[in-house]
Amino acid sequence: MSRKVVVTGIGIISAIGNNADETLASIYSLKSGIGRLSLFESIHNNISVAEVKVSNDQLLNLAGITTEKEFYTRTALLGIIAARQAASNTEHSKLIDARTGLISATTVGGMDLNEQYYKSLLENDTYKEYLGVFDSADSAEKIARYFGIKHHITTISTACSSSANSVMLGARLIRNNQLDMVLVGGTDSLTKFTLNGFFALEILSPTGCRPFDQNRNGLTIGEGAAFLLLEGEDVADQDKIICELSGYANTNEAFHQTASSSDGYGAVMAMKKALKVSGLQPSDINYVNAHGTGTVVNDLSEGRAIETIFAPAIPKFSSTKSFTGHTLGAAGAIEAVLSVLAIKYQVAFPNLNFNQPMNELSLKPQIEVTNANINHVMSNSFGFGGSNTSLIFSKV
Repeated sequence: MSRKVVVTGIGIISAIGNNADETLASIYSLKSGIGRLSLFESIHNNISVAEVKVSNDQLLNLAGITTEKEFYTRTALLGIIAARQAASNTEHSKLIDARTGLISATTVGGMDLNEQYYKSLLENDTYKEYLGVFDSADSAEKIARYFGIKHHITTISTACSSSANSVMLGARLIRNNQLDMVLVGGTDSLTKFTLNGFFALEILSPTGCRPFDQNRNGLTIGEGAAFLLLEGEDVADQDKIICELSGYANTNEAFHQTASSSDGYGAVMAMKKALKVSGLQPSDINYVNAHGTGTVVNDLSEGRAIETIFAPAIPKFSSTKSFTGHTLGAAGAIEAVLSVLAIKYQVAFPNLNFNQPMNELSLKPQIEVTNANINHVMSNSFGFGGSNTSLIFSKV
């Protein structure tokens, strides 16, 4: 019989807070992190983004890093801070001595530092040392080195489902008795590359995303990181268990490079398979933290998928990207942490900026912070290329 996988630690840093307490305070006060770009100069400075309100020097201090022997990208620093929070209640010796792994996700890797020196690298090798941090694995390696984790280190990059897939892989390694403890999550920073790229796709909202609204006009790029500490229930300190990761699934409909299918077929498959793994029925789910990017295509596709799975009794659902923006490779982990917090504090989170229901759907997202019996939460992360992942967290 496979082992149960439990969550014993969480960490998060995003545009609405540098830790879980600050994050919850922002949500309870309906304070979004979406605003104007200030991290770097851009011709798109009229586009709304969701920045972590901390400089790189301040991030070094938050991470407790004093050495100048290595180059730390913003992506790596955000990841270290979130992972440090997730592991804060665990003895360091346990992290080292146990069969411990690290699975970290990212999409832009060290682009935030590398792109600053790209042009000069074409002319001379003054900044050639920065080439190494461009690799997506750089942030994972630095997080692992920070904790001394050596048993298993993996980097995942599957677009917007990246860190949800890191959670899933960590759970599978524990369930199959390959590891006892895994730090899972993801990290991504704002870069010119991603801002320009999504602008070219013509799916950025100029004012801030409004998921599942009839007048939605695009997504909002954000940055941040989140990590969860997963353990086998048999080896976990019972007093530290927050909830169980009861279900997970990844599917790939391979419908289009960037768009999801209009009928939500891939999302339906992911949600169905996650429910099967968990042994739950759709009626058991009390809250869905939706992918909800605020784009015309995604919200219609996901909305139809939610109706297919849950109708006629749609559970409470919302997109917290209206607070944090779309944090790309970190999104799945950030929303997984919020799902854990929903169970811990028995609350369903609101979907900001919602005014008018979509004409094609009968459902409406949650628009207020609502106390409720939250026993099972589904967290959806749907990425480019049709990589769709659903996670289910359950009260213990």
